[in-house]
Amino acid sequence: MDTIAPFSLLFEPSLIKEINEFGELKHFKEGDIIMDYDKYIRMMPMVVKGSIKVLKKEESGKEILLYYLSSNESCSMAYSCCLEAKKSEVKAIAEEDVDLIAIPHHKLDEWLCKYPSWKNYIMRSFNLRFLELLKSIESIAFHKLDDRLIAYLKEKQRLSGSMVIKVSHYVIADELATSRVVISRLLKQLENDGKILLYRNEIKLLNGF
Repeated sequence: MDTIAPFSLLFEPSLIKEINEFGELKHFKEGDIIMDYDKYIRMMPMVVKGSIKVLKKEESGKEILLYYLSSNESCSMAYSCCLEAKKSEVKAIAEEDVDLIAIPHHKLDEWLCKYPSWKNYIMRSFNLRFLELLKSIESIAFHKLDDRLIAYLKEKQRLSGSMVIKVSHYVIADELATSRVVISRLLKQLENDGKILLYRNEIKLLNGF
């Protein structure tokens, strides 16, 4: 499996061999649901290419963005659901076309005991996701919505590597747990300030954003 190359510096050769043997390469198109609420998860995704957004549904039914996954990263919540054989409490959607390696649930615990590099990878994944969740909570609790919007756009730019972000006002509002009208107003203000240009379902970040 040539796609395992990005992980070759992270894991022992013997683990790389097992990933090649037991891992399954999967491809998802932009917008495809990779994990869904109340579904049992039988694999842990390791992202090879592309990015994934992970969402959580509130009691009201609104969804809020938890974090993104990009190359070489994995979802600690998927790992937890696999080990505990419980239904997913999050939804994972392909932000763009995604290639990933699906690790079967029955190998996760075995490799944790067998390979130090796998244990480090999993612990690092949990730590990164925990820090991102803390950052999200801090943003919601202490930062103004316009600051959160700017941080959101910068993260989109980092993941895509492009100054043109393909996203609708509705999607931004949904992921930031607010209304489309508010987001449209804030985006228009950023455009008036010379920070962005607005197009239909596209936002171009200008120099100095």
